Amino acid sequence: MGLDEDALEYHRTDPPGKIEISTTKPTNTQRDLALAYSPGVAAPCLDIDEDETDAYSYTAKGNLVGVVSNGSAVLGLGDIGAQASKPVMEGKGVLFKRFADIDVFDIELDESDPDKLVEAVKMMEPTFGGINLEDIKAPECFTVEERLREEIDIPVFHDDQHGTAIISGAALLNAADVADKNLDELEVTFSGAGASAIATARFYVSLGVQKENITMCDSTGIITEERAQSGDVNEYKQQFARDVPEGSLADAMDGADVFVGLSAGGIVSQEMVASMAANPIVFAMANPDPEIGYEEAKAARDDNVIMATGRSDYPNQVNNVLGFPFIFRGALDVRATEINEQMKVACAEALAELARQDVPDAVVKAYGDEPLQYGPDYIIPKPVDPRVLFRVAPAIAEAAMESGAARIDLDLEEYEEELEARLGKSREMMRVVLNKAKSDPKTIALAEGENEKMIRAAYQIQEQGIALPILIGDEDEIKGTAANLGLDYDPQVADPSVGDYEEYADRLHELRARKGITRSEAGELIEHDTNYFGSVMVEQGDADALLSGLSHHYPSALRPPLQVIGTADDVDYAAGVYMLTFKNRVIFIADATVNQAPDEDVLAEVTKQTGKLARRFNVEPRAALLSYSNFGSVDNEGTRKPRKAAAMLREDPEVDFPVDGEMQADTAVVEDILEGTYGFSDLDEPANVLVFPNLESGNIGYKLLQRLGGADAIGPMLVGMDEPVHVLQRGDEVKDIVNLAGVAVVDAQKN
Repeated sequence: MGLDEDALEYHRTDPPGKIEISTTKPTNTQRDLALAYSPGVAAPCLDIDEDETDAYSYTAKGNLVGVVSNGSAVLGLGDIGAQASKPVMEGKGVLFKRFADIDVFDIELDESDPDKLVEAVKMMEPTFGGINLEDIKAPECFTVEERLREEIDIPVFHDDQHGTAIISGAALLNAADVADKNLDELEVTFSGAGASAIATARFYVSLGVQKENITMCDSTGIITEERAQSGDVNEYKQQFARDVPEGSLADAMDGADVFVGLSAGGIVSQEMVASMAANPIVFAMANPDPEIGYEEAKAARDDNVIMATGRSDYPNQVNNVLGFPFIFRGALDVRATEINEQMKVACAEALAELARQDVPDAVVKAYGDEPLQYGPDYIIPKPVDPRVLFRVAPAIAEAAMESGAARIDLDLEEYEEELEARLGKSREMMRVVLNKAKSDPKTIALAEGENEKMIRAAYQIQEQGIALPILIGDEDEIKGTAANLGLDYDPQVADPSVGDYEEYADRLHELRARKGITRSEAGELIEHDTNYFGSVMVEQGDADALLSGLSHHYPSALRPPLQVIGTADDVDYAAGVYMLTFKNRVIFIADATVNQAPDEDVLAEVTKQTGKLARRFNVEPRAALLSYSNFGSVDNEGTRKPRKAAAMLREDPEVDFPVDGEMQADTAVVEDILEGTYGFSDLDEPANVLVFPNLESGNIGYKLLQRLGGADAIGPMLVGMDEPVHVLQRGDEVKDIVNLAGVAVVDAQKN
């Protein structure tokens, strides 16, 4: 099937459409229903009657946007009417929810009179926290938005006008920087004089472009003062009329620094691009076909053409989804009365700044593993970059507070953390640990320091104040890679090949002489094996923690720290633990990486160490030792091990958290089973520490939960070592390295 057929099938699959309403409170019992509706609902109604702002506390108003359209100017389809525009408006709702967790009612109004549109929206003001106007034709869209902004007390935003303006504005800030040009000196030519073009031109002026340097062209040609005086152009176009001779788009582009296309596909030739100033900036944003194709524009010049389009299959896509969800998120969260120019500028500046930062691996993978690095082909962040939410929304909130548009003030640092938590429980849990790490950073050695991911991780670790990273490896190679990555970073490096590390070799020989390692071999290991080097570095106190394993098999990366650092004095066995986060639940799984066939002593030790780890995440542990048996229902050697371990732990005075077992996995995590069938259990709530009977089952279990259960996995975290050591999995992403660095620092703080 083609795209159209696929889209039709996608939309009509039961249930039809793309959105639904779901409840956010329990509705299981008669009391639940009495609270949700009559008679309980009267209480919040009366409070709101006394103070209308209580609607934000008792209803969904503060997270609800109305997407309003009459279908008179649907992108690429034109005036198709209100009913036919409904799939587009539902789609807008999907984007609001997907990117900013904002709920939407789509409102399609069968009305072309702008006065009646305004009145209809005004009557809906009590329902919504904000209004997103969509696909209303020009010039009526200007009138509707301007009047609504004046007459209602919630944010109103016409995305067709301002979305492209803001996102392309962010691109312009970075394009000018890359081209080494000043905004106030740019000569800018517009092709198109509709709502989007006029709003974009206005916004560029807000960013610093001089109005007198903007030349706007419509289908007739350059908008001149002579045309304006003759009544040839409407009042909105007139504000960009220039006192220049009449001419064509080609004339307007001659010598221009910037071309902004918001018109029609294929109307710009290579000769027109060639006529522009040095290092031209070309934003050809007509959809689906740009004014000039990406390859054609690039080939038109020998120098650097910085090119952006509205298409996702080329670099620098100007995509409105980078703006409106996050603008409304910030506006709603401060209960803003409007979305003003300061807030729009703040959005553009935040997006521009984000594009200059290192790009997460997950974003790179989503775009085919092509390098994404600030420069001509990367001047705008990608829509799937999760950081957009907690970088842009706080910028909007801050601008709203500073400009007087906000009804409430927020602590921006706390707000950023709340936004990050919206992206998933794993981010919320890691934020606990990373904040602890930042409170007292430690020195962390990163073996495999020449690895690009390690270098990027080290940059982020230092930039965020999590730790003081030391990269182990060839200093010239490490610093060269950092420079090639465009990182503003002078890394601290320990280079085993050039430094005086004889004492490290002596210490390694001392520790392993009776294990068959000669002094000469110890020297070779220190010089050529960064895992041994890093292990001795930590053992000697020259670093507080060690991370390794990114390019090694887990056992080979684990062996050096076990041989050099070993387990803690009161611990006989190390273990590997994963933290799995679900929407409303966190569990720790052990052991998934180290002990193949543990006996009851190992299981008991692993449980104790995993409980301690849980507390570092502010989780109070409740441990279950798992089996295929429930409390003796099967009696054999295998089921006795977890049973004995549980008994040992219950008798251990150092264990101050509930432990029980052996039990089946569903017994451990399902409250009805635990409390109903096995009410005698020492666990009064479902377990959050699950100790598997052997490595094989633990590894299988965590991977099934991650892949089929939709859990996010953090780890493996190594517990029980004498000094903080964590062994990464091969192929881990930069964020995994940063997360484990945070865990290692908190470990070091405990030590």
